[in-house]
Amino acid sequence: MLVIRRRLIHVMTRFLPEIFRDPTIRVSMLAIFAFGFAGAATSPYQSVIGIRELGLSNGLYSALIFAAAAVNVTVSILLGNLADRLGEYRSLMVTVAVFGIFGYGAVYLFPAQATFIFSALFLLPIYNALNSLLFANVRARTNGMPRGQVATVNSGVRAMISLSWVLVPGFVGVLLSRSTSMLPAYLFASLACVLCLGLIAAFLPRQSGTDNAATHHLSYLAALAEVISPRVFMRVIAVSLISSTLHVNGAILPLIVTGPAHGSVGDVGILVGIVAFLEVVFIVVWGRAQRIMNHVTALAIGTIIYVVYLVLLGLASTPWHVYALSIISGIGAAALISIPITYLQDLIAERAGLGSALISVNIFVSAGLSALLFAIGTGVSGYSGTAIIGSIAGIIGLAMLLYFDGTK
Repeated sequence: MLVIRRRLIHVMTRFLPEIFRDPTIRVSMLAIFAFGFAGAATSPYQSVIGIRELGLSNGLYSALIFAAAAVNVTVSILLGNLADRLGEYRSLMVTVAVFGIFGYGAVYLFPAQATFIFSALFLLPIYNALNSLLFANVRARTNGMPRGQVATVNSGVRAMISLSWVLVPGFVGVLLSRSTSMLPAYLFASLACVLCLGLIAAFLPRQSGTDNAATHHLSYLAALAEVISPRVFMRVIAVSLISSTLHVNGAILPLIVTGPAHGSVGDVGILVGIVAFLEVVFIVVWGRAQRIMNHVTALAIGTIIYVVYLVLLGLASTPWHVYALSIISGIGAAALISIPITYLQDLIAERAGLGSALISVNIFVSAGLSALLFAIGTGVSGYSGTAIIGSIAGIIGLAMLLYFDGTK
């Protein structure tokens, strides 16, 4: 059996690039696909379940989502710092994966407002810290590699999340198309967490903890202080302004397609699928591009591409305009969701866990900025005008990025 297993592993890895044959990187990629599966299975239907099926008010649901995001950021920073102190990430990843199993499973088995709130506010934010821990684990493994290879690995790992979003929402939608409830989506997510736990516990190589441990331990308050230090946080704000363009697009694309562009809801689903597929392809391309250019240059080019897309989206007046723009959107979005990972990790390069926690900070801040931009845009203009305002935010973020690190 051992011989057969080795031959199967050899066949499976023979077609992978050399850098992805490392067992830590390979298992982390599979685990993050399972992580992405859980999110992709539930996120599109979370508001439907919380508001329509369980009866939460719109205001309570909005407050719950904001509070959950704040909890996730705090937990990610604390666990990232703890992982740096321990010098290994495997045990923490196993622990938080269990929170995902119970978090999603509880909503499915005991569908009630109290269960949904407890899960969304406590169990799932802890589980979602697995995202930054997986990236931290990969970063610790790639320490010492050339920066181009590190970017390639991060791009490959990030592509697995996009791949899950290409495959899973439509798959779940088809399975539940005849169902009177979307709650089984939470069962699928819980099973994905079980798979994720199994991959980490059974196949992720164990770490000694001594080699990767941070030389100087930080208290948890000191870790928070390092995250919000001017050198780090101003750069996080710059990246968050750039990343907010993705959130703005997510909010206005369906509204523009079904409004000024005179399309249908079906067009929205098709466009999202096309862009998600293009993201997977171009994430790999951007990873290779960073072998010949630094992260700042690559991110600047990607930002310009996405800003141009948003401006043109604001001018779209027919469905084919938006379909044509999906190519530009896919190229730019691939840069904006993959390149910041390596850039943010490099801000606290000596601490893989804390540096990777900046990924969660970026997601939280960029989402908050996009909500503000959406409110301003829809208050002074229409959805098309909001696209223009979102592009301006991207330009401001790019200007800040070039001011801080343009000389690199």
